Amino acid sequence: MARSTDSATGTQTQPAVPPAADSHELIRVHGARENNLKDVSIELPKRRLTVVTGVSGSGKSSLVFGTIAAESQRLINETYSAFVQGFMPTLARPEVDVLEGLTTAIIVDQRPMGGDTRSTVGTATDVGAMLRILFSRLGRPHVGSPNAFSFNVASISGAGAVTMERGGRTVKERRSFSVTGGMCPRCEGRGSVSDIDLTQLFDASKSLAEGALTVPGYKAGGWNYRLYSASGLLDPDKPIRDYTKKETRDFLHHEPVRMKIEGINMTYEGLLPRVRKSILAKDRESMQPHIREFVDRAVTFTACPECGGTRLSEAARSSRIEGTSIADACAMQISDLAAWVRALGEAPSSSRDANHAGVAPLLAALRGVLDSFVEIGLGYLSLDRASATLSGGEAQRVKMVRHLGSPLTDVTYVFDEPTIGLHPHDIGRMNGLLLRLRDKGNTVLVVEHKPEVIAIADHVVDLGPGAGSDGGTICYEGTVAGLRGSGTLTGRHLDDRAALKKTVRTPTGALEIRGASANNLRDIDVDIPLGVLTVVTGVAGSGKSSLVHGSLVRRPPARGMTVVPVDQSAIRGSRRSNPATYTGLLDPIRKAFAKANGVKPALFSANSEGACPNCNGAGVVYTDLAMMAGVATTCEECEGKRFQASVLEHRLGGRDISEVFAMSVAEAGEFLGSGEARIPAAQRIVRQMTDVGLGYLTLGQPLTTLSGGERQRLKLATHLGDKGGDRLVHVLDEPTTGLHLADVEQLLALLDRLVDSGRTVVVVEHHQAVMAHADWIVDLGPGAGHDGGRVVFEGTPADLVAARSTVTGEHLAAYVGA
Repeated sequence: MARSTDSATGTQTQPAVPPAADSHELIRVHGARENNLKDVSIELPKRRLTVVTGVSGSGKSSLVFGTIAAESQRLINETYSAFVQGFMPTLARPEVDVLEGLTTAIIVDQRPMGGDTRSTVGTATDVGAMLRILFSRLGRPHVGSPNAFSFNVASISGAGAVTMERGGRTVKERRSFSVTGGMCPRCEGRGSVSDIDLTQLFDASKSLAEGALTVPGYKAGGWNYRLYSASGLLDPDKPIRDYTKKETRDFLHHEPVRMKIEGINMTYEGLLPRVRKSILAKDRESMQPHIREFVDRAVTFTACPECGGTRLSEAARSSRIEGTSIADACAMQISDLAAWVRALGEAPSSSRDANHAGVAPLLAALRGVLDSFVEIGLGYLSLDRASATLSGGEAQRVKMVRHLGSPLTDVTYVFDEPTIGLHPHDIGRMNGLLLRLRDKGNTVLVVEHKPEVIAIADHVVDLGPGAGSDGGTICYEGTVAGLRGSGTLTGRHLDDRAALKKTVRTPTGALEIRGASANNLRDIDVDIPLGVLTVVTGVAGSGKSSLVHGSLVRRPPARGMTVVPVDQSAIRGSRRSNPATYTGLLDPIRKAFAKANGVKPALFSANSEGACPNCNGAGVVYTDLAMMAGVATTCEECEGKRFQASVLEHRLGGRDISEVFAMSVAEAGEFLGSGEARIPAAQRIVRQMTDVGLGYLTLGQPLTTLSGGERQRLKLATHLGDKGGDRLVHVLDEPTTGLHLADVEQLLALLDRLVDSGRTVVVVEHHQAVMAHADWIVDLGPGAGHDGGRVVFEGTPADLVAARSTVTGEHLAAYVGA
């Protein structure tokens, strides 16, 4: 070993040994087997930007979210006391042998934000709270504490006697209290009031005994029905139209009261307030389809006449700062609000009162958060925007705002396709934010398909080679330059560029949209051509969703046309729901098994007679360990197969029903297409799922494990067999979400098949390959929020590229090399 010599003393000294702490520069994963991962071992550099890519279903999320991030969060939760852990979600340890070098993981995913009607962008971030404090300090007239500006806090007061023990004797004292809140008393902070069509709640010509109630969930015989028929307040055999005034009041408007109904203590309440609380208090988008249909039919929502839709009480709206109320501030576009706050902080000292100096730190913090909104491309939002109306990409970027100004370092940020919903013009800005987080000394892990994001990576991990059981292995690990020459599927397609179509289809007509003014739309007129592939594009916040969903999906502009929206929203169902049950594939399979074995079809359902009695058809037994993570163990009786042993003795084509559930969609296509197991009806459904790129899913995979893109493609598969031909209009919202570069070509071929069958396809999309492949483009802009909402181009992709008159045209021209 080389030694160094001290020049002053002439003595030799030992070389400096690096501190032991500096040896922990890697996140080491060994033996990861979560979902389809095949004993994966990998080392990821810390304080670097790592992009994990691969085809859909290759195991990216299983590695990043299901293994690394999940274990980090589980270990952090274990640092809390058992009492605190009892209130936290329980997390199971992922299937992995060794995980070393983990740091605190902050997950910024695409999960929708709170669906409560009172949840807004302001309440979901720190901005709303800071604004309330600001107005409670500077607002004139002064109306109270920050609660006086909150539409989630009602004004209440009360008085009465309290009894307490004092000095060995019982003392009674009179106490009073009051809370000043900012909630509008008319709409209870929701901003809208509902007018209910009573004819949609009940059939007045019938009695309760005859099933007069027509509200979903109020069927004859159910508890909601018996609440009224057996209450004793109403005659169940009298037609509702013959009720007296008192009976009508008791039926529709009675205040909540506890009473015993059929031997059970229940709360009786009039039908109108009960429907409002049980159904109308929920956000429309979070409702099940049949309930949403009922609400659309029975209820008309209008802005609250008392608060004007601001959700706030008159007192809260009366307090102003330099002529601006908190309602005005929340309604501003965030970019404008940031300018207002900046001007407030820079006001001349002569115009300030004594309170201004005290809120200077608050103004600085508020200005920083608002600037982050603008920087991340969300300056077009307003604080009063309901959080449930945000897209997955917008929700993810709102969550990012919280972390941009954070002083934390040496943490691991985990992102799930952060470019979703972003126009090519905005992707460069997102890349800058990712690099900024890295440069602060953080580890950044990104699951992504976009070449623009892969290009800025310090380290790339490519999983594959295929999807599902054909994936789960590391195909490449290294630099971006090495990926290009690696020969992997991602490497081969990294520089793919779609070409403009040489010829476009001729429309067979048009859907005329006139005077569209939802949200930021500027009373625009648009013709959507029929019988062709139309792409609606524009920068984020330009009004695409407002146009398509507000003027096409919810209010179809032409009679006789059926608009079929196919979005990425969650599919309602339990963890028992799977692709086989959702698509209807299970029904012909059960009937074929039953016919081949001479038994009932119900035996071949894990939710019916054939279910294993030990696990009730779940395949696993869930054990709740209170403050510790719950454990899901494979059922010992059925060994995870979900069915009784006697059911598994019945076979079709040499396979039992559990083996069919374990097949991938691609394997099921081969099995159901030949021999004894040939089932044409099932094969057709399998082919539809394969056509949308879901051949890697297993038939029994829980729907709760699917990504937004997978959910959308599964919904699309169920509509491929719809009848109606040229009367069908399919509306897709960013169908390239979650698609690998190699899968985009397959999606384009599917869209072509839909259009060639006579249907009209309208796609809201930013991907340049889809734009280049379109027959017609509607480009909205030129900017976002109040800078958008106008049609800046209508025509063919070739005309858009030739004109280069919009931001989209410039990026599309660069993409196709024109």
